[in-house]
Amino acid sequence: MRYAYKASLVGSAHQFELTGDGLSWRIAGRSGVWDYTDISAVKLSYRPVSMQQQRFRADIDNAKGGRIAILSTTWQTATLVAPQGHLYRDFIVELHRRMQAAGSTARLTGGLGPKTYTAALAVLAWLAVAMFGLLVMALMTSNWMGALFLLGFAALFTWQVGGFVTRNRPRRYSFDQLPDTLLPKPLPKPDRNQAQ
Repeated sequence: MRYAYKASLVGSAHQFELTGDGLSWRIAGRSGVWDYTDISAVKLSYRPVSMQQQRFRADIDNAKGGRIAILSTTWQTATLVAPQGHLYRDFIVELHRRMQAAGSTARLTGGLGPKTYTAALAVLAWLAVAMFGLLVMALMTSNWMGALFLLGFAALFTWQVGGFVTRNRPRRYSFDQLPDTLLPKPLPKPDRNQAQ
């Protein structure tokens, strides 16, 4: 099974393959093969960017200190970052299956680190208090347009940032229970009744 993506417009694609010997990778002229049992950690996260809201990332460490990142999007043109959701999901699920079959003892985590997550929650709480204070002031001075703007901004902010924070809650997971919120949605299975 193979997977490739371009991390930027310049440079070659990052290429990965799951082989009988392990995870084979080729990045920027370097290459290697990591035995599945030598993979010491896998960290899955949701990392949206302005040009691609459905962007996911897997950071993979090996026992010798190496680290590679696999992204669910690829650069195609200066203005187009294309999703590769189902290809990425299939590759990550199969990597976990092969690691489990090889007897891996890798640490499997998802989301942000606990300290980063706590800091993000503290900043969000501070912003919520500040926004509420501004809303109360707007209502007390009968500034209806200002209040409406604040409500709209709060709704947009909650939709954008709330999803990021909710998905990236720190967690541990197992080989047979990958976190769905940190992987692209699977392709829908074809309806057999429609095919006939």
